[in-house]
Amino acid sequence: MHTPTVRTGLVFALLQLFFTLTWTVYVIFLPQLVVQAGLPKSAVIWILLLDQLVFVFADWAMGAKADRAAQVVGRLGPLIGLITLVSAIAFLLLPFAAPQGSPLLLLALTLVWTITSSALRAPPLVLIGKYAAAGAKPWLSASWLFGLGVAGALAPYLTIQLRDMDPRLPFALSAIAVAVAAWGMAWAERHLASETPAAAPPPAKPLPVAAFLLVVVLVALGFQVHFALNSAPLYLRHATPAELGQLMPLFWVGFNLAMLPLTWAIRRHGDFKVMAAGALVGVIAVIASAQAPGLQALIAAQVIAGAAWAAIIFGAFGAAMALGHTGREGYSCGGMHAMFAVAALLRIGVVALQLHQLPGFASQLTLLPALSWGLAALLLIAALARSRG
Repeated sequence: MHTPTVRTGLVFALLQLFFTLTWTVYVIFLPQLVVQAGLPKSAVIWILLLDQLVFVFADWAMGAKADRAAQVVGRLGPLIGLITLVSAIAFLLLPFAAPQGSPLLLLALTLVWTITSSALRAPPLVLIGKYAAAGAKPWLSASWLFGLGVAGALAPYLTIQLRDMDPRLPFALSAIAVAVAAWGMAWAERHLASETPAAAPPPAKPLPVAAFLLVVVLVALGFQVHFALNSAPLYLRHATPAELGQLMPLFWVGFNLAMLPLTWAIRRHGDFKVMAAGALVGVIAVIASAQAPGLQALIAAQVIAGAAWAAIIFGAFGAAMALGHTGREGYSCGGMHAMFAVAALLRIGVVALQLHQLPGFASQLTLLPALSWGLAALLLIAALARSRG
């Protein structure tokens, strides 16, 4: 692996790490900011719903915009940096605007931040899909996902450490870090575009984009329900609430540990097969989590579930780039991120309506991840079998 490629991977990892941590900081302090702005605390869940609804449309639109910008080498990286600068300024201003007591000002800044932050989801994947050599794509995708996994593992600790802090400092540090990392995309684009990839056959496209997006929303819904809704209650069967801060990151430990072997697996077996295998392993892991007789068994199942989710999302990233090859990588990657937002929207909607507290509905939630991941695996296996035929 060339040193410049390693550095490019580091840029992608840091960008995803800082971006994901800004969302963590936002969620931690949003209740406080909402009250300062003169809104009831009950408005928090509806603002989060609005955020995800905006992501559904903005991610897809930003991906399509990235396709057009990437037609000229050197244009996409600076565009990401510029839009992210606007996003960082809006994010930085949130804790300063809230004490002014203006709900409209808070909501306007939130909307600007939400829309512009879409520049940090699909467009960087366009750079990988369009410019990176075939052998470098798994490494760059793994770097991007490693940043996501580290941020996921840090989130419970940050929630405990930051909740009593003045929000202005965490917001400022997060905004500055994201802005600096995003401007590294301009360097990454120049580096990737300067390397002439070796000739490679067109990637396999065993299913249409619409079917792929159905698979993505299924796996994303399974993840949202398993991690955000089911994991804490499962742990509380065997542990105390005080221990959750140490137990919840174990899912992301499994996620991060899987990155290196998955890089090899993607190169050898391809994105679609790895995604299908991850979904099948995930079915077993989430069932084992629900049936775990003790804490040690639950921990093992959660680590495996995290590794399975890593395989699913790693495969999904590569599959989205392959289905968009060439020239529509942003459209397919933006659609993938939009489906992630749809799944988050559904999960937050369940919480907003308090459906997860209904005994009959709550019992069904333990089955939903296995059902959704299993159905996604079957769809992928059928598509792969049909393409071979």
